[in-house]
Amino acid sequence: MADGSASGTLEEPQVEAMFDRIAGVYDLMNSLMTAGLHHRWRRRAVDLARVGPGANVLDVASGTGDLAIELAARVGAGGSVIGSDFSEQMLDRARVKAPQLEWVQANALALPYEENHFDAVTVGFGARNFSDLDAGLAEMVRVTRPGGRVVVLEITTPTRPPLSTFFGLWFDRLVPLIGRFAGDPDAYSYLPSSVRRFPDARTLAQRLSAAGLNEVAYLLTAGGIIAIHSGTKPVV
Repeated sequence: MADGSASGTLEEPQVEAMFDRIAGVYDLMNSLMTAGLHHRWRRRAVDLARVGPGANVLDVASGTGDLAIELAARVGAGGSVIGSDFSEQMLDRARVKAPQLEWVQANALALPYEENHFDAVTVGFGARNFSDLDAGLAEMVRVTRPGGRVVVLEITTPTRPPLSTFFGLWFDRLVPLIGRFAGDPDAYSYLPSSVRRFPDARTLAQRLSAAGLNEVAYLLTAGGIIAIHSGTKPVV
C-alpha cells in the first residue's frame, strides 16, 4: 500500500480498494476492537436521528450495514432505509445480512439523490474516510429535508490521561498487530492514523454548523473515545 497509509491520507481509490479487501473480516474486527460495544453506540446514534415508523432514511458509508439495520428496526415496514457505500464488497456483506433493505454503491461526495429527500441521514465510522470532509457533510445536509436530522458517529482521540495513554497503546500498537492476524496490517495501520487526523469533537461540530445545520450538539461516550454529533436542517 502507498505510504499514505501511515498518515491516514490515502487517495479515494486506495481507500475503496482497502475496504474491498477487508470486507470479509470487517465485522469480526469491529467486535474484537470494541468488545462488541459498537452495536450500543450505533443504537445511540439512531436515537439521535429521531426517526420513527414510516421515516425515509439514508445511511452513508454504510459498510456492512449495521447502522442501516438498526435504523430499519425503527422505521418499520412502512419506512425506507437505504445504505450507500463506495465499496461493493462491503455492500455484498450487507446484502447477505439484510436482503430486504436497499443497498446502493455511491460516492458520499456525490450522492445520487435529490435535495431535501430524506427524513434523516447518518454516517457511522465513515466520515473520517471522506476524501473531502466538508464536501461529504454538505452532501448529507443537501439530501436531508428541512427539519430532518443529520447524525455522525465517529471515533475521536481522547486528550486526558489515563485514557489518552490507553488509547495510544491500543490504537497505535495493538490494532495494527490485530490487523496482521486479519491478513491486512496496512489497513489497520490506516485506522489509527485516520482517527488522529480527524477533527476533534468541538471542531467537527463547527464544521457541521458551517455545512448548514442548526442545533448542532454532540455527546462523548466510552470515556471520550466515541463522539456522536447531531443537528437539524433548518426549515426555510
